[in-house]
Amino acid sequence: MRSIIHLVGVAAIAASALFASTYALAAAADADAGREAYIRVGCYSCHGYEGQGAGTGPKLAPDPLPYAALSNFVRQTSGAMPPYTPAVLPEEDLQDIYAYLQSRPATPDPDDIPLLQDIQ
Repeated sequence: MRSIIHLVGVAAIAASALFASTYALAAAADADAGREAYIRVGCYSCHGYEGQGAGTGPKLAPDPLPYAALSNFVRQTSGAMPPYTPAVLPEEDLQDIYAYLQSRPATPDPDDIPLLQDIQ
């Protein structure tokens, strides 16, 4: 029983460290530079200009994956998306892209869009 409690405690500490590092990273990164990098390396061509997703790539924003998961996928993907090594996409640029994805506003509720209220 004691080992289970210890394991749960270690998992909680690890999870809080992950979340803390993600928020610290977001504070240091630059969303405007991230938008430029996102366009420069071609993310928009599959994921849309706002990260909203398209027929060729999934939705990335708002609320992207945790940074560690996104970074791991970007660096090591073997699917349709080519991997982006640090030589192609430096770590600072990837952090800025993550900040850009986090900065995207949530999709508005259709009931809050006046133009849609006129459609019958």
